[in-house]
Amino acid sequence: MDFNEIYHLLFETYAGIGILVGAGIVISLVVCVLLEIKTRKVYRNHELDPEQDEWAIFEDEVEEGEAEEEAKLEKAESRKAGKKKEA
Repeated sequence: MDFNEIYHLLFETYAGIGILVGAGIVISLVVCVLLEIKTRKVYRNHELDPEQDEWAIFEDEVEEGEAEEEAKLEKAESRKAGKKKEA
């Protein structure tokens, strides 16, 4: 297959245009998911307003992150309490 045949397939047939549209949608979804994951990592401690009814793509990860943060806070508080008792 040379370049002219590929060009004809992609830009001059209905199937080729469908391939281009489908590839664009798939690429966009992959980029969106990657950016959403990166944003969740950056704003892990960001508290949501309880009045807002928002949905999350990765709701399980949000709940797991909150549980991890609570566990870290409890550990830090217990260490502080242990140091105060020693002093």
